[in-house]
Amino acid sequence: MANDLLKNINISSFTKSDVLKKRVFFTIAVLFVYRLGTYIPIPGLDPLVIGRFMAQNMRGIFSMLDMFSGGSLSRMTIFALNLMPYISASIIVQIMTYASPQLAVLRKEGAAGRTKLNQYTRYLTILIAAFQAYGICVALGYMQENPITIGKIFPLIGVPTLVGGTMLLMWLGEQITSRGIGNGVSLLIYAGIIANVPNALARLLDMGRAGALSVGAIVSVILFIAFLVMVVVFFEKAQRRVKFMYPGKRGSGQQMQGADNTHLPLKLNASGVIPPIFANSLLLLPATIVNWCGNSGNNAFMQKLSYYLNFNHPVFTLVYAALIIFFAFFYTAIVFNSEETAENLKKSGGFIPGVRPGIHTADYFDYILTRITVVGSIYLVAICIFPQMLLAKLAIPAYLSGTSILIVVSVAIDTVTQIYTHLLSQRYEGLLKRNQKRLNRK
Repeated sequence: MANDLLKNINISSFTKSDVLKKRVFFTIAVLFVYRLGTYIPIPGLDPLVIGRFMAQNMRGIFSMLDMFSGGSLSRMTIFALNLMPYISASIIVQIMTYASPQLAVLRKEGAAGRTKLNQYTRYLTILIAAFQAYGICVALGYMQENPITIGKIFPLIGVPTLVGGTMLLMWLGEQITSRGIGNGVSLLIYAGIIANVPNALARLLDMGRAGALSVGAIVSVILFIAFLVMVVVFFEKAQRRVKFMYPGKRGSGQQMQGADNTHLPLKLNASGVIPPIFANSLLLLPATIVNWCGNSGNNAFMQKLSYYLNFNHPVFTLVYAALIIFFAFFYTAIVFNSEETAENLKKSGGFIPGVRPGIHTADYFDYILTRITVVGSIYLVAICIFPQMLLAKLAIPAYLSGTSILIVVSVAIDTVTQIYTHLLSQRYEGLLKRNQKRLNRK
């Protein structure tokens, strides 16, 4: 039934859906406001000095963070911190719900508990953003060519500006999630990457004209990026279908007749783009400390830590890979509750052939989910690390890396899926209304 309805969905279906049009236009308007903010500089900074410094030093993890911010970090705009403090706060609060009994109770209280946890996340976001904003303001003061034009009062202006920019982005993301289409945080990061892809391609061609890359190397990079897109699409669409049955009517001899067969799709990468985003967000905290303390004096420990935080260093690579794997399992456990799914299946009368209902079904789900998440986490590590290391040797912009491709493709697939879900829901509502009118006539 659903497949038949999807075949009839086209552009005219979108134009007929007033609710969906409002959601899409609202999302576009919010993204426009976001992109506008990525060009508003922090008051009291010289943009020319900042531009020269960032062009020389924007590499490693900071190039990745600049990619997530849509270029705001390299331009030192009001959205320079982007959503990283909010993401870091979300990670900490989510982990604490499993470590703290009080927060665990809130997690199980439904909508009221989630509202309270969201409030804690906002408070923690302010603290983390203030810490990172102050670190950036102090680091700017230690630059060889000082870009600050208003003297020592700059932190009094820079910190509230950066914190306010992060809180505004957090609010905009929540508005997209509730009133627009798709996940607000992911769409804001997606918009920043997409907007800078043309510039990244132009820089790639400029490198060819300047002789830094040969024509063969440029063609190879473009083909490699196309290959990465196909790999991401394949793995993001990959599913493990768990078959289960609903009992039919009992015939003679107490045999089951007309049992309904269906399946539960489990995504190979159920965590989506969350693991690399979370991993980069957490790695920003030590990088901020290093940038703050390392520039304030000849600190040997901070210099060594800065050396290990180099994106191409094996220690950084291992930590980054470990964080991606951890968050792949952690977030999958959050989005899919095996015990709740098994209990709902049992209440509805469904069962998996050869598996007893209840706790045995939950264990079976955990067994399958663990196996496919191992493959999914390896895929995430491979797509986020190896292409980045390869492209970094050629000095190619991070906007063309595996992580950016993963985010762009995954968010696009998720957004299109949500649009189809809205259109499908509208079709079902139309059918129900027509059937109700027919029944009323009879």
